[in-house]
Amino acid sequence: MKVCIMCGGEGTRLRPLTFERPKPTIPIGGVPSIQHLVIHLANLGFTDIVITLGYLGDRIREALGDGSLYSAEITYVEEETKLGTAGSVKNAQEYLEGTPFLVVGGDHVTDINLLEFYREHKKNGAITSIGLISIDDPSEYGIAELDATFTIRRFKEKPAPGEIFSNLASTGMYVCNSEVFDYIPTGRKFDFARDLFPALMNDGKTIKGWLARGNWTDVGSPSMLRQAERWKLADVGVTTIKGTLSVRDAQITGPVRFGDAISLGARSRIIGPVSIGEGAKIGEDVIIGPYTSIGDHCEISNGSKIFSSSIYSGVTIGTGSTISGSIIDNSVVIGEDCSIENDTVIGPRAVIGEGVVIHSRTRLWPEVTIQPGTVVKEYVLNDAYDTRHEGS
Repeated sequence: MKVCIMCGGEGTRLRPLTFERPKPTIPIGGVPSIQHLVIHLANLGFTDIVITLGYLGDRIREALGDGSLYSAEITYVEEETKLGTAGSVKNAQEYLEGTPFLVVGGDHVTDINLLEFYREHKKNGAITSIGLISIDDPSEYGIAELDATFTIRRFKEKPAPGEIFSNLASTGMYVCNSEVFDYIPTGRKFDFARDLFPALMNDGKTIKGWLARGNWTDVGSPSMLRQAERWKLADVGVTTIKGTLSVRDAQITGPVRFGDAISLGARSRIIGPVSIGEGAKIGEDVIIGPYTSIGDHCEISNGSKIFSSSIYSGVTIGTGSTISGSIIDNSVVIGEDCSIENDTVIGPRAVIGEGVVIHSRTRLWPEVTIQPGTVVKEYVLNDAYDTRHEGS
């Protein structure tokens, strides 16, 4: 079975995490998120995989290779200019024709049974089917109104107040017949929700909805990224050690996934589910709380506390510092006695001085330096990088 995974976007809403990596390779539980998606799809039987590439596409090639590690065959299709969601799939038409095919976003994290979705589409007689899920705030998504046969009667992209006639949001996962290519122009920007679906409905074509059950997010914000990591860490069933673990009078309450060559100091405590990468050095009297991931070669100094956070590779955390519900990118240095509050994102190679307090929902751009004792209440940008953080 064929699936097209769209990986062309820049991921501006997740900056500073996407300056040096495309959104599908942001680590979740220490693994690029696109790997989680491909494993899920391949396990369901979607082993003929076409990936559309745009921004930093080589990083996605590096993460997945030819697909053989996942018992799949991956074909990559480059996008020379931005073509939109439907336009990027049209660009890969030669690899998708002949049978119905699944379309998903490269930034999707899900455990939904998409094989059930695919089979239902093949029975329902529609030109395309849209995966729908009930959410509390659908204003940032396309929403659909269904009749008793699951035929979509109305579809509205990103509705304004007064236009939210449904809380059934499009997941951005579709099953399409090859006939849809006749409605997508070649070589120009064209989107599924904004352009293709209205064109199909205006032409009298049937679009069906499929009500999804399970976990799904398109990782559109740091909080959604943290939620996706919670789901994946919840799958860590037992404590495992990949190599050597040096422990001295510490307490481990599993499940914890340990990499190789990890040291854990006296009186430190780890409460799972937690994932810790290779070469991590964890000092004395450290607490690492549930739903935390720590990347390779991090150094966590004495008395530090980390709760429900994503710490990427090469990060140094000073003595007595606390990190709560935050994302810390590669090679960040955090000084002693700092407080990093919930929903903070710190870009790569930033340096945080001693005694700094960073307020919640704050982002720091790559390579910024925060002087000791500073209280950070707003975004700290670096003019050497693009300062936009809205959009796709």
